[in-house]
Amino acid sequence: LPNGAGAKALPLIVFPHGGPAARDTPDFDWWSQAMASRGYAVLRVNFRGSDGYGWNFLKSGFGQWGRKMQTDLSDGVRELAKQGIIDPKRVCIVGGSYGGYAALAGVTLDPGIYRCAVSVAGIADLKRFATWVRDHNSRASERYLDRFIGAENSRDPSLIEVSPVAHVSGVTAPVLLIHGKDDTVVPLAQSQLM
Repeated sequence: LPNGAGAKALPLIVFPHGGPAARDTPDFDWWSQAMASRGYAVLRVNFRGSDGYGWNFLKSGFGQWGRKMQTDLSDGVRELAKQGIIDPKRVCIVGGSYGGYAALAGVTLDPGIYRCAVSVAGIADLKRFATWVRDHNSRASERYLDRFIGAENSRDPSLIEVSPVAHVSGVTAPVLLIHGKDDTVVPLAQSQLM
């Protein structure tokens, strides 16, 4: 929460971490602190599939891209609104890599929660991303992706279901896309497609 601000009806920024098998810690985070210093409440959720809470918690994220991992973020927003801490009409979601995917999914797959989104090198088309991973990365990366996305192959229809690019026509919130052309983890084409 912002220093000295009353915890009532604050604007909120949700920062989903990358990975998704990563985690947020209570350590200093410059981005969160910068936003809090400007009067925003900040929510950093260790959604199911985050690392550091044991195998069962990590495994609970398998197959949950755009599904329960996403609703874990939205449930956090709803809880803060219920407590009166945040104004549900002033919520933005901002993230990079998997967090960028979550930002895009927030305004495409879970509309009405977020008033804006910022995706930094986010994944927009899971089918194309899965194909790119298979062509450019190791077998371990492919297995990791298969577990978390929950698709059996790049023709699996579930990839389209949870791809933000397939739902772009329903977006009503402003979206800022930021991506470096030399990104070796998420190709620039993902933001260009969005």
